[in-house]
Amino acid sequence: MVRCPPGIRPGERIVVSAPRSSQGTQAYMATVPHGVRSGEQFPVLVNNQQLMVTCPPGVRPGMQVRIMVPTSRRGTTSTSGSSPNGGNSTVGTSPHVQPNDTTRSPFGNQMFEVNVPQGVRPGQAFALIANGQRVMVTCPANARPGQKIRFQLPIKLSSDEIQSIKLNYQRDGWVRCLSTDLTFHWVRSEGVPDEEQHVNQKLEWAFEKIAFVRELRVLPAGTSAKATHSLQLVPAKNAALCTVVPAINNGTSLAQELSRYAAMPFQHKEAWFRQQIAKLQVPWEDGHIKINVRRENLLEDSMEATESITQADMRKIFRFEFISEPGVDAGGVAREWFQLVSDTLFNPDFALWSYSSINQMCMQINPSSGIANDEHLRYFHFTGRLLGKALFDRQIVAGHLVRPLYKHILAWPLTVADLEHLDADTFANLCKLKDLDDVEVCCLDFTVTEDHWGTAHTVELKPDGANCSVTNSNVDEYIQLQMRYRLLDRVKEQVKALLVGFYDVVPEALLSVFDFQELELLLCGLPEIDIEDWKRNTEYTGDFERKGASHKVVKWFWEVVVDDFNEEHKARLLQFVTGTSGVPAQGFRALQGNDNNIRKFTVNSIPETVSVFPKAHTCFNRIDLPLYDSKKKLKKFLTMAIQMEATGFDID
Repeated sequence: MVRCPPGIRPGERIVVSAPRSSQGTQAYMATVPHGVRSGEQFPVLVNNQQLMVTCPPGVRPGMQVRIMVPTSRRGTTSTSGSSPNGGNSTVGTSPHVQPNDTTRSPFGNQMFEVNVPQGVRPGQAFALIANGQRVMVTCPANARPGQKIRFQLPIKLSSDEIQSIKLNYQRDGWVRCLSTDLTFHWVRSEGVPDEEQHVNQKLEWAFEKIAFVRELRVLPAGTSAKATHSLQLVPAKNAALCTVVPAINNGTSLAQELSRYAAMPFQHKEAWFRQQIAKLQVPWEDGHIKINVRRENLLEDSMEATESITQADMRKIFRFEFISEPGVDAGGVAREWFQLVSDTLFNPDFALWSYSSINQMCMQINPSSGIANDEHLRYFHFTGRLLGKALFDRQIVAGHLVRPLYKHILAWPLTVADLEHLDADTFANLCKLKDLDDVEVCCLDFTVTEDHWGTAHTVELKPDGANCSVTNSNVDEYIQLQMRYRLLDRVKEQVKALLVGFYDVVPEALLSVFDFQELELLLCGLPEIDIEDWKRNTEYTGDFERKGASHKVVKWFWEVVVDDFNEEHKARLLQFVTGTSGVPAQGFRALQGNDNNIRKFTVNSIPETVSVFPKAHTCFNRIDLPLYDSKKKLKKFLTMAIQMEATGFDID
């Protein structure tokens, strides 16, 4: 019971102190999230309530801490407050919750409306049921019986409801599931329909058992004020993605929005992404950045200017000017800057990047970049900022990346199949190991030999690897170490610099609605495809060879591509068959294979009994098209294949 103090009128607020509950405490274990340093706070969800926990000294991200939570009896929830309404029938209130207003839902609040009951006076509380819970609402000072008032309640989800929130990309059999610590974790989906499991059986062990995700962590601050990071590959199931972006939605979890939009078409995803970016962009009047560069020294000037900008300023509006070329940047100069800088940066002659082992349109990091350029890590950090700023500002860059790099940016699972984009020979040799009865006949050890500008350099995959032979009992370990080395370790510092630069601009959580093909489309844009040039430079094999474009199934194929596919689907078809959405400047006649020779787009026939889905051979720019008996069936399975990659991977 609370006695009204002297001089207090109905409707006014008072502060009440209550003794702390004596029912004790309960211990919980919490994992320190990525990016949290000692002394900083992070949210933890306990019994559907968000608590702020301070990271103890000496504790690093990934470590567990023990927290003690009072087991006080749950109290009633009440909202009160008033807002002048000018005589309208609905009265808005400024809600606050008693006695639990020290906690809030990590998922935000939900708005409710209720009619003030008869007999209730301003300042008087009345009970009602909202969202399945009993709450006490205080009638605002300017509300009368019969009028509507609004109030908010925290959104509360049960543990089962939280764990039912998923990011299902319909791709590669991996799904992100939400944990009660409000982070997404990768889970291998077991419910893939049989017809979608058309993967090469020789590779089944790799897809099912071995998958890694890069883990980028902020290390505790040392003597330097600049944050340092660590980067490593961890098993996919151990990787976590934070769902909170502090500057968006008052720091509440975006998990439900991410789950909803990840399942939507690409256009809806991009529209939502742009809405979130708009919340992060600094208005022009609050400050902007002007970058002046010399055209004859474009790359160095651009790198120095961009690297001098603080992380907080990377979300300001940029304006560009070429020195001695006065003009107003209304967008055209910015487009030219992004195009010219990215074109120069990704040029293999600059030695930071080299071509993919299977596609001359895609670029991978040059492991020897440090030998060619002492400041290579600054340039890779600049590359990350350039890509992030291009995505932030809706600009297009000239360079297409290899698939593993897009997966690193998105923190997607990497499998042995991703090796082919980096080293096709190593990938093929690893796959052959599973066909051997005794791998010792290959005389392998746990080392790799690298060629650094003509100098051979031996790297041990594990301690004393040169004296450890590969046998049937340790071949899986050998493959995993090869994956770790080639997918990350040999270019770890370059990848780390690129990722840190990228996330200086775009929060990682916002990217999680996209898959790696969609990220390429966002960064490089939808290609301008000349359909007639595509048709002219397409070859036909198998049952299609004799009739070519006149074959019934081939006619259906081109009718679907031309009449039914929009620009996005056409780009996805190119990604599916060639590995990238890019088209050579010389047109389709210049498509190359993994041997650097011309490999034209090829449509090959296969019996429908072999596979109901089209199968792609990116090394040879070839699509195996089943001999369908109807155009409707062709459209259905071709569309599914390019959107979900349900066909898996194939080797010739």
